[in-house]
Amino acid sequence: MKLVALSVAASLAASAAFAGGYVAPVVDTAPVVAPVVPVEAGTDWSGFYAGLQYGQGNAELSDSDVDSDYDAYGLHAGYLFDFGKVIAGAELDYNKVDVDLDDGDADLWRLRGRVGYDMGRFQPYATLGAARVSTNAAAGDFSETGITYGLGAEYLVTEKFSVGAEYSRSDFSDVIADGIDLDTDLVQVRASYRF
Repeated sequence: MKLVALSVAASLAASAAFAGGYVAPVVDTAPVVAPVVPVEAGTDWSGFYAGLQYGQGNAELSDSDVDSDYDAYGLHAGYLFDFGKVIAGAELDYNKVDVDLDDGDADLWRLRGRVGYDMGRFQPYATLGAARVSTNAAAGDFSETGITYGLGAEYLVTEKFSVGAEYSRSDFSDVIADGIDLDTDLVQVRASYRF
């Protein structure tokens, strides 16, 4: 009987010992969270804009000694389409030109196409279009249409406000008489509001 009791006790003890085996203690670890990298939303340049510009330039008549520096200030308005990395649109601008014309002045209108490259908040661009210059001076009045082209860059300060700089050249043929051409160079700073 002792042997039976001892056998029962040993088998009960053995079954309890082998039932679960060795269990390591459970250690809670904090979950690993990947860092969040802020991603700037793409810049949308599309839409209507208008603004002011000021600059200085040089006007030169061919076949003469006329070479004059001038100040120009004015307004611009346009519309841009954003095609991803390419931005294209059209712009109309007006410049009042303060140039020494014997108590006269000049007006410069330009209608230009514009193509740029989207670099986020920064956009370099090129322009090409038509220009019209009109003068009224004691020596005589004239109006002439020519070609204008240039390069510029614009930076979005906020979603609605941008600043920029631009170089443009306008070429006019036969302005006073046949064979006398007017070439103008203009460097301007610009500020625009986007609607």
